[in-house]
Amino acid sequence: MTFVLKSAASALAISCGIAVMSAAPAHAYTLMDMLRGDRQRSQSTIFMDQAPGRPVPRGAVGGSLGGLDPEAPLPKVSGPRYYTYKTETLQLVDTGKFADPVVTGAVADVSASGDAGAEPAVQRRFLAQAKVRANADVAKALEAYYGDSRNPLVWVEGNQINDRAKAAMTALADAASVGLDPADYAVQTPAIDPANPDPAFRDRALTQFELELSAKVLAFVQDTERGRIDPNKISGYHDFQRKVVNLTPVLKLARMSPNVGAYIANRSPDSPQFQALKTELAKLRAADGGNEEQIVVSLDKLLRPGDSSPEIANIVKAIGKHGSETLRTDHAATLAAYAGGIDYSPDIVALVEDFQKERGLKADGVIGQATVRAMTGGDTNASKIDKLVVAMEQARWLPEDLGSRYVMINQPAYMAYYHNDGKEQLSMRVVVGGKNNQTYFFDDEIETVEFNPFWGVPQSIIINEMLPKLRSDPNYLDQLGYEVEVNGHAVASSSVDWYGSTDNVSVRQPPSSDNALGELKILFPNSHAIYMHDTPSKSFFKRDMRALSHGCVRLANPRAMAAAVLGTTVDDVAKQIANGQNHAVRVPQRIPVYVSYFTAWPNKDGVVEYFDDVYGRDAYVDKAFEATTKARGAQI
Repeated sequence: MTFVLKSAASALAISCGIAVMSAAPAHAYTLMDMLRGDRQRSQSTIFMDQAPGRPVPRGAVGGSLGGLDPEAPLPKVSGPRYYTYKTETLQLVDTGKFADPVVTGAVADVSASGDAGAEPAVQRRFLAQAKVRANADVAKALEAYYGDSRNPLVWVEGNQINDRAKAAMTALADAASVGLDPADYAVQTPAIDPANPDPAFRDRALTQFELELSAKVLAFVQDTERGRIDPNKISGYHDFQRKVVNLTPVLKLARMSPNVGAYIANRSPDSPQFQALKTELAKLRAADGGNEEQIVVSLDKLLRPGDSSPEIANIVKAIGKHGSETLRTDHAATLAAYAGGIDYSPDIVALVEDFQKERGLKADGVIGQATVRAMTGGDTNASKIDKLVVAMEQARWLPEDLGSRYVMINQPAYMAYYHNDGKEQLSMRVVVGGKNNQTYFFDDEIETVEFNPFWGVPQSIIINEMLPKLRSDPNYLDQLGYEVEVNGHAVASSSVDWYGSTDNVSVRQPPSSDNALGELKILFPNSHAIYMHDTPSKSFFKRDMRALSHGCVRLANPRAMAAAVLGTTVDDVAKQIANGQNHAVRVPQRIPVYVSYFTAWPNKDGVVEYFDDVYGRDAYVDKAFEATTKARGAQI
């Protein structure tokens, strides 16, 4: 279905994100930046009152008289920030709700020795004296299970812990294999002195163990399904609806399972992406304790074809180690014949170009820091392991099943991928937000493709970037061909009081070859006003580091992506653009889009690739891990 955006309100394009505080002065934003860039939108309202005594242009509208000095620094629209992570509250489990079990003939049967401590009903009464802290969900599940008098103990039988408990503890001790911290789930075996004649002492220890182990099992199940930290507490750039894990049946199923260890271990995600991360993690942890040989390539400037350098030997050695098997096969003769020379010869250039191509770099044979990082592995085993652990945590924030048809944007990779029928069918370079205008981490659904879009200038640009020019020359926007409205009525830029409030002022750039959004944009409406779009600035896609936009995701091949999500052809997309009219087309079926941030992620062949942490977000996840483990150790 095709529909045309007719009203002024609907025609205004949503801008990219929320502008963050910038140290650069407003006048540093050039005209070309404005025409070819994309700034972030703010939902905030900034009022700037007119200074007393300042003349108002004839016919000026908007703005109220006030006392703001027009020479004072202009206010800025600010945006998200990173937080000091606050762990979830752990509460004392209400053991007063625990009832005695129903005593059947078998349950009440006391051992031949007359040991009353072996009687479950007697042991059960000591649960009320156990002290365990847990989060609200785990506490609720504990209270539900042990508060039901029909449920027997899970981990204790007679006067000892059972084999089920030992299997559960073994599974929890292996938490590191799925990217979790075993310290979060460790339980001490009760210290029972066989020589102590007091059965009450033993039963108190056993029931305390019973409750602690159950709390740890429930916490593990919850963590492995939704993640152990709340991403929304990391920063304002994270936006997820945290998963709700049904913990109610876990203890019953653990008690009835013939292999409780497998039951616990199998709660981890089984998606191919997660399994690839898990396999890579096991491989790296087994590799020489992380002390494998590191190849160093030291270049203080670009190395171009025809140059010479003593680092050529290390370059060939590094590609021989980190290149794919296909690459090594295709260039086997070059690798075998190299004798340690310093000339950057054509055969070695061809080797480097193919390596750059398979790593998604510009395949020009010019060796800079991005190529050096790729060919040397970039990270030590230890840093790769850290990236894998963070990636496994973040994978839990997304749906376990990403779907058979979806778009994945991985910001550190500067790439977008279209998957259909469970296979990657399209990939392309993207430009994402710079460090001061970061792209968010969230998931959504693509709804429409808009052709020949208007660019609705966000308040952040009007306030932070345009006002200095407009106060000097109120005709500024008229001269550029921008459309201005005040309270929904079209006006000339020169008639607006630019010393007043911009709250009721809207500015948009009509469709054109210079439009900041190019020929089209792909919309998945969200509170961050982020979308995918075309751009007139094609040169940015040639760079290896592409964190250069102001929040939105610029596509290297927008027509191909539009055709993919619409289920049509590139030729049809070209026709939609050629008519020159602003109009939008709905996508024919649900297409999830994951605007993600993974510094380690498997490619279409299942090989895990590593990327620079462009925004430094992994460090905040690590700090949240540390805070969580510390809080759990202190309270449980």
